[in-house]
Amino acid sequence: MTIAKWCVLAACMLPVLTVGLAKAASLRGRGPAGRYNNGQPREWVSRLTGWQQRANAAQINGFEALPLFIAAVLLAQMAQADQGSIDQLALAFVGIRVVYVAAYLMNLGTLRTTVWTAGLLVCVALLRLAA
Repeated sequence: MTIAKWCVLAACMLPVLTVGLAKAASLRGRGPAGRYNNGQPREWVSRLTGWQQRANAAQINGFEALPLFIAAVLLAQMAQADQGSIDQLALAFVGIRVVYVAAYLMNLGTLRTTVWTAGLLVCVALLRLAA
């Protein structure tokens, strides 16, 4: 399995891990959202505030970013583009998304937008490899 394919898996897991931080923090049962309730997860999410609310938003954005990234990797590989280049760009995307989550959690809006744009440009670069 190529590094890029492992990066697809990592990118798919990142949103789950992101909201997992908010859920884990709720185990203490403090704050307006209280403890995570697996029986009514949407109700729990609706009460989130602060960094936990931003973690949920980062999770949603992470899932939104996946289709373009997955398609870009697959199309580049189907076009038999240089695998080393695909791998480097895929690693860059995952690294960028980790920074994106950190910026989101720290409420650094300008940095978050800049990093999001970098992730989009990596996907465009992957698609250019497929051209």
